[in-house]
Amino acid sequence: MDYSSNTRTSKPGPLHRLNPHQGRYDFAALVAACPTLEVYLRPNPKGDQTIDFSDDQAVRALNSALLAHHYGVEHWMIPPGYLCPPIPGRADAIHYLAELLSRSNAGEIPRGKDVKVLDIGTGSNCIYPILGSRSYGWQFVATDVDPIAVKTARLIVESNACLRTLIKVVEQKDRDSIFQGIIRPGDRFDLTMCNPPFHASMKEAQASNQRKRNNLSKGPRGKQAGTLNFGGQQAELWCEGGELRFVSQMIRESVAFGDQVRWFSSLISKSEHVPALKDELSRSGASRIEAINMSQGQKVSRLLVWGFGT
Repeated sequence: MDYSSNTRTSKPGPLHRLNPHQGRYDFAALVAACPTLEVYLRPNPKGDQTIDFSDDQAVRALNSALLAHHYGVEHWMIPPGYLCPPIPGRADAIHYLAELLSRSNAGEIPRGKDVKVLDIGTGSNCIYPILGSRSYGWQFVATDVDPIAVKTARLIVESNACLRTLIKVVEQKDRDSIFQGIIRPGDRFDLTMCNPPFHASMKEAQASNQRKRNNLSKGPRGKQAGTLNFGGQQAELWCEGGELRFVSQMIRESVAFGDQVRWFSSLISKSEHVPALKDELSRSGASRIEAINMSQGQKVSRLLVWGFGT
């Protein structure tokens, strides 16, 4: 799910049953939590309040309001041109992974800072650590290769007292490594998670953004050109070989840390990549391999999860 397909007041569903972002946005409550959102409200053809989802500033204001209202995060910002995440969809991944962890906890979702999570490629928005720590009290290590993203994520954490003791942001100094240099001897993680760069080239990423721009321009008052609400830097959108190469490398590196991590996981955007990645996991000696489908409206994404040992 992304905001580019959401030009209505209500959001596509169904979302995970634990996801608080069900049904229509309560704009009265959101404006009360973040008054700056009010200037972006406008009526849709049915007379309900909405925002222009092709306006990047409006979408950022909506994100700030959602984080303030649902999660108590009052200070959130991203630099111009960086990825603006769709919060309802990001929250879905957190809740599916929470259910995964419940399997080894007598069916109860584990809560509190004893649950340790590593977020690979957290981005400037730091969204997964925010949602996971505020939903379940988990403790996060958040990594990124982009110094600006790291600096911004740290600023978000330090600006919100509710995040300071639960999120540590670490810069990955080696752009050719994922877990190496981050997971130290003696570290233990219940979960690693990643939203990998999906595209294989800048050209492919630009083509995808153009399709989103075209979809937005078809809506009421949609912009024919101009600012985009999704944005994204290279490390957020593409890498050589795309998600298949990136996740393959993640699998290879995960072998060395199999006794330090209970579950590894990654979002997979293209279903045709799942069989090849499962085969690679089998060859790597993973004993637990699963693809968890997440359906949000017309979009279906999936979480590939794996582990070593029992």
